[in-house]
Amino acid sequence: MEGPNLASGSDAEMVERARRTFWGYLGCELIRRDARETVVELDVEERHMNLIGMMHGGVHTALLDSAMGLAAMAALPDEDVVTSSLNVHFTAPARVGRVRATAAVVHMSGRIVTAEGRLYTADGKLSSMATASFRVVERKSGAESQRPGSPETP
Repeated sequence: MEGPNLASGSDAEMVERARRTFWGYLGCELIRRDARETVVELDVEERHMNLIGMMHGGVHTALLDSAMGLAAMAALPDEDVVTSSLNVHFTAPARVGRVRATAAVVHMSGRIVTAEGRLYTADGKLSSMATASFRVVERKSGAESQRPGSPETP
């Protein structure tokens, strides 16, 4: 799997802020984000598993939601978006090892962005797929300074 392609300063800053959030807790890694596709990877560890030895469905969902959300943000770089609906299909188990989530925007209309995502195991097997809608939300005055990891945020 390829290394990071974080050419823009804004992506690098976003990744640094994300390390202090749920994204960092999961251990997600942004590999690439451009106008065409977002790629996020995760080293699946025992803590990501359910009781029967497969990656927990909540981890699948969080990883796909994050990748699709980043794709939606790339499509609307001057806006903030939040997930308004999310549908996940689990197709094969993922186990300890590296997984890759890919995501792309498939439709935009008004203040809604629709994206699709796919999660693959290290051997390339499709493990889950999802679609989601993201809604543009109004930024509060000074919202940038209130994001996690900013100097003004405790």
